[in-house]
Amino acid sequence: MRKESLHWLNLSRNFLTGIDRLPWKNLEYLNLHSNLIQGPLPNPPSYLRLFSLSNNNFTGEIPLSFCNMSAIEILDLSYNNLSGKIPKCMANLSSSHVLDLQKNRLYGSIPGIFAWGNHFRTINFNSNALEGSTPRSLVNCTMLEVLDLRNNKIIDSFPYWLGDLPKLQVLVLRFNKFYGFEWGSSEFNSSFPMLRILDLSHNNFSGCLPTRFFENLKALINLVEAKRNLNYMGETYYQDSVGMVVKGFGIRLEKIVTTFTTIDFSNNCFHGEIPNSIGKLHSLRLLNLSQNSLIGHIPLSFENLTALEALDISSNKLVGKIPLQLVGLTFLAKLNLSQNHLVGSIPKGNQFETFQNDSYSGNPGLCGFMLSNKCDIDEAPQPESSIAHDEEHHISTWLDWKSS
Repeated sequence: MRKESLHWLNLSRNFLTGIDRLPWKNLEYLNLHSNLIQGPLPNPPSYLRLFSLSNNNFTGEIPLSFCNMSAIEILDLSYNNLSGKIPKCMANLSSSHVLDLQKNRLYGSIPGIFAWGNHFRTINFNSNALEGSTPRSLVNCTMLEVLDLRNNKIIDSFPYWLGDLPKLQVLVLRFNKFYGFEWGSSEFNSSFPMLRILDLSHNNFSGCLPTRFFENLKALINLVEAKRNLNYMGETYYQDSVGMVVKGFGIRLEKIVTTFTTIDFSNNCFHGEIPNSIGKLHSLRLLNLSQNSLIGHIPLSFENLTALEALDISSNKLVGKIPLQLVGLTFLAKLNLSQNHLVGSIPKGNQFETFQNDSYSGNPGLCGFMLSNKCDIDEAPQPESSIAHDEEHHISTWLDWKSS
């Protein structure tokens, strides 16, 4: 075969251990992921549109020659042992849709100049050692749907201006050093209209949870669910994935179904009451506000979260009774109200018949049939639920995952 005639080559999932050079000057698609290749990255052919070297053992820095790939659409160097800084010119790969550098040992700051009119749809820098702030030029990535910066050393205030991105659906900032969250009124013009996965956990965010912020999450209020044909993000050309805590377990979502929704603000320094406006997020499936300093009562508006499958508001300073209306959340499979100051009897009926003692531990004022502290008298009759179980809402239908 003449080297000029080869345009597509897939050698993924083999036991290749080395690569000397890439002689095919007209090659457009090259997939070498999941091999045992070691050593420095090869200089890529200039006409490549897809270049995947993920899940190997490449070392050293990313060569500047990668910035000459004028036609590159998908560049995946994830799950290697690359070090050094991300070349600044990589922010100017004008044809690029996907830039995946996750799970390496890259350090320094995120490239600061993302040019106007770029085509980035996915930017994934998670699990490196990146520092500095979130570059403001990311607002030029108007096609961006996924931004994953988790597990780095970024020090910055919340990048509220990302809310101007019209297509942003996934924003993951967990395990960094972000701080603040008390916004001025002008900052609420950034509405995050398409956002449905928001993970700010394990940072230094503080202040009260802003009511208007949740009111602006239109996709979580009116997300249209495809009940028969499940669609995954990027399934036609690149398989997006994301790691997070789901129902108490750390997992990696190998595919992100378009109806998956979550908010995770856990392990921060938020205080004040939980806003009633969260109850407007009718399409929300997972909510985690644990490990903060929230006070007040559990909002009665939570009864409107009829799609909710996991609720964790443990390790706060919440008081009062568990609202009887929560019995109506018949998709709720995981509940954690432990380590608060809740009192009274635990509601009965529906899902509440299945939750064990660990859902309520650390609330000495609670009583119930599953606790050692039994109630003397029952509460008033519980409200009947009109919501039937729907097999299509079960977690196995809207995400594919592996334990992490």
